[in-house]
Amino acid sequence: MNTDAKSIIENGKAILGIEFGSTRIKAVLIDPENRPIAQGSHTWENQLVDGLWTYSVEAIWYGLQDCYADLRRNVREQYDIEIETLAAIGVSAMMHGYMAFDKDKNILVPFRTWRNTNTAKAAAELSDLFVFNIPLRWSISHLYEAILDNEEHVKDIDYLTTLAGYIHWFITGEKVLGIGDASGMLPIDPKTKNYSSEMIAKFDKLVAPRGFGWKLEDILPKVLLAGQNAGFLTPDGAKRLDVSGHLKAGIPVCPPEGDAGTGMVATNAVKPRTGNVSAGTSSFSMIVLEKDLSKPYEVIDIVTTPDGNPVAMVHCNNCTSDLNAWVNLFKEYQELLGVPVDMNEVFGKLYNHALTGQPDCGGLLSYNYISGEPVTGLADGRPLFVRSANDKFTLANFMRANLYASVGVLKIGNDILFNEEHIKVDKITGHGGLFKTKGVGQQVLAAALNSPISVMETAGEGGPWGMALLGSYLVNNDKKLSLADFLEDKVFAGNAGVEICPKPEDVAGFNAYIKNYKACLPVEEAAVKFK
Repeated sequence: MNTDAKSIIENGKAILGIEFGSTRIKAVLIDPENRPIAQGSHTWENQLVDGLWTYSVEAIWYGLQDCYADLRRNVREQYDIEIETLAAIGVSAMMHGYMAFDKDKNILVPFRTWRNTNTAKAAAELSDLFVFNIPLRWSISHLYEAILDNEEHVKDIDYLTTLAGYIHWFITGEKVLGIGDASGMLPIDPKTKNYSSEMIAKFDKLVAPRGFGWKLEDILPKVLLAGQNAGFLTPDGAKRLDVSGHLKAGIPVCPPEGDAGTGMVATNAVKPRTGNVSAGTSSFSMIVLEKDLSKPYEVIDIVTTPDGNPVAMVHCNNCTSDLNAWVNLFKEYQELLGVPVDMNEVFGKLYNHALTGQPDCGGLLSYNYISGEPVTGLADGRPLFVRSANDKFTLANFMRANLYASVGVLKIGNDILFNEEHIKVDKITGHGGLFKTKGVGQQVLAAALNSPISVMETAGEGGPWGMALLGSYLVNNDKKLSLADFLEDKVFAGNAGVEICPKPEDVAGFNAYIKNYKACLPVEEAAVKFK
């Protein structure tokens, strides 16, 4: 038993970070040195209701309570004590989406998650109006689409927030949101660190003829920076979190954040000229900018770090799912031969063998589109493998082509940043399932982005740890350090992880692959039309 951790929990010095992901709700308890000391989780799934992806309010609260109960179990098993109080709490969740409430705190329509793509008309009109790329999944797109569709509930909106903002509101009574999550509701002005007043005025003017009894600014959460006071756990909030009744009210709660922000914190990538890439079922890159882009791009979303620096985000719907499906085919073959299967060994052998393939994959191409891919303009997906009779069809080239495909779309978006906008980056950190096989995903991503890629052991702690670190920043920042300096000095202490630099021949090979990839996109488009 870790007696230090036991006394930290007993004395109320531990910090709790909770993150609502799309398939799991996770909780991490950390000590004042920012090390994880306990954890809990809850598995859940979204539902398709009336054509829209949602999670019910009941599922949200049951999930939170079950996740916290699992954390309590973990604490009791490890330390034989109960959690009575904490130094701080932080809640994060998948960003964007739409949660609209009336004046009595009743939800007006089921929560509409980031996955919904019914907002194309609204997003296109707002992008033109604002001269700023407004993605389909942003809250303002959902709101305006509801207006365009003449939805009855819109006139009754008293408050509009995200999933993290909703939970924070119900456990603290505060209608606030961390700036990173807020930047997925409506664009942020980097000078004021608040919603763009120019865009608010344009929106209000646009919808004025409809005669709603609200103005946009009045229904949005107040924007807070990391480290600012965001309220305290209320008695009702304590009961909502811990149904056993042990947890006491009065605990400071830090500004709620989005999962992109917690990923930046967990990888020490909040300073300008740093970035991180999350590569799992889907993938996204976040590059912290030194200056604004010269113009809006449909494939690049501008959000912010939890302390308000602008970030260029490239979000891809597909990453490792198709790659995993091919690996499972080899697993089946191994089972057919009667050879015992160790999936870590199967992944390791195939991934490492891919590195022996030709840098351009011998001409082979793979489209990993399990679902549609907005960056390449496809509303639906169809996994597809393409080769000509003269291509070098070897196992190494085949696996390499599938690894390239997992980050190919990400490369297309980032090529705009690096080649057209000439963005400079000193360090990019990778995290997620693609990097589990040591060194391989790193080398592939380094070739794709033509940039050194680092992987840290702590990156595996993920979003709830990043959220707990924001809680720590609220209560353990005696020296009033910036968030970047706090992470550098107090959390990572110079640990930059293991870095892999791109090889010139791999960069040239990936560029040749992506040239062919773009040229053959009409083949993928044609495949999508056939069921």
